[in-house]
Amino acid sequence: MDPPDPAENPAEDSAHGPAGAPAGEPAGLERGRDAPAGLTGDAVADGTGAGASARPAGILVIAIIVALEATALLLAAAWYGSQLLTGAPVLSFWGAVFTLGLLLAFSAWLFAVARFLVRGYRWPRAGALVAQLFVLTIGFPTLTGGYPLVGLAMLVPAATGIVLLFDKRVIAFASRSGGAPPAL
Repeated sequence: MDPPDPAENPAEDSAHGPAGAPAGEPAGLERGRDAPAGLTGDAVADGTGAGASARPAGILVIAIIVALEATALLLAAAWYGSQLLTGAPVLSFWGAVFTLGLLLAFSAWLFAVARFLVRGYRWPRAGALVAQLFVLTIGFPTLTGGYPLVGLAMLVPAATGIVLLFDKRVIAFASRSGGAPPAL
């Protein structure tokens, strides 16, 4: 059976999808109205989220902060593991192995948060917020405990990340859910 001729059915042709919707866009979706915040046109059709041009700078700043924190944890885990392998004295060997596992797991989690935040998913905002709150709880005692530069190096990015997480452009961009695209 041959595909239908667009000339015979003007409501469905190669330049427009069903019911006159632009190609690649679902039929019942009005451009800019029914789409999730920041998603229109092809971004809705292919499920990739808003294009790179619509990505607010705040998202990139938060993702960089979180990725740098993940890298710092990875470096701390490498140092901790090397100390463990060289025979540095520990109270509990298995407790030290558990701590090393936590450092590695939290580092992997933060890398995932940074990646999916840039892609526009909404769930990484919570993970990024919790991570920044943890950094604040470590940064204040570090600042007041005689290490002001290290404390500031923790507090300033964490505070920046928290403020940016509540920016309306970041919230609007990071509103993509992880579910499957609609069937119809």
